[in-house]
Amino acid sequence: MAVRFDDTAISRAAEAVANAGALLVGAGAGMGVDSGLPDFRGREGFWRAYPAAERLGLSFFELANPRWFRQDPALAWGFYGHRSNLYRATSPHPGFAILRRWMEGMPAGGFVYTSNVDGHFQKAGFPDDRVLECHGAIGRLQCVSGCGIGPFDAGPSPLVIDADALRAADPLPSCPGCGGLARPNILMFGDGDWDPSATDAQQRRFEAWLLSIGEGPLVVVECGAGKVVPTVRLLCERAARHLGGTLIRINLRDDDVPDGQVGLPLGALEGLDAIDRRIGSTGRG
Repeated sequence: MAVRFDDTAISRAAEAVANAGALLVGAGAGMGVDSGLPDFRGREGFWRAYPAAERLGLSFFELANPRWFRQDPALAWGFYGHRSNLYRATSPHPGFAILRRWMEGMPAGGFVYTSNVDGHFQKAGFPDDRVLECHGAIGRLQCVSGCGIGPFDAGPSPLVIDADALRAADPLPSCPGCGGLARPNILMFGDGDWDPSATDAQQRRFEAWLLSIGEGPLVVVECGAGKVVPTVRLLCERAARHLGGTLIRINLRDDDVPDGQVGLPLGALEGLDAIDRRIGSTGRG
């Protein structure tokens, strides 16, 4: 029987973190909600964040498609530029600092595996070489034409966005290699043009870290990873199962876990804070 949220579940989670030798953090979109980022759950949730998309009749799945960078670049960058500006202006919530402190106290350190593209783990001080962004990152760009230059830094300048029309003003981001249009280095829906080379390098570092942790107890702390695109959930379950670790799944709506693991039906910050307070009250960690 899976452990549900109660005082015992918090205690089990705190004990697993306090006694672990290595920490794997899994993070989905729910990790960013406490930082003030919008919840795109469902068509209505997306349209609340982007009313212009509702007027256009476009869902997140329809708009997050690379075809718009060829068919209507101003619209494509209206959406992704608005997201980029929002991520730049938003600060990571205190739960990031809790995870970072736990990770820094582990003998074998830790690694972050996230489907989020906002760059908030690096913004919160996590080493870039300990983060795997499985769907890419909005802070990196790639050439729409695929001229061969590879992913490059987006730079610090925000785009000018007409939020009412969901359109970006010129000049749009360009490729430093060929001068053509650039797009975010993000894996979109139906995306056969995504350049995975940066994420592939992160994957190799992640696999090397997994081999390095040896037999030290592993704790997997998963925050806000949903079921619609279950990449993070499946990775965290596999890691806990194959490496003999404890999975702590913090998820306000989808906290169900395999037998013997811990599920907490809480938001990311509330769950992390509850575990951290329990560790502090026991004098460990």
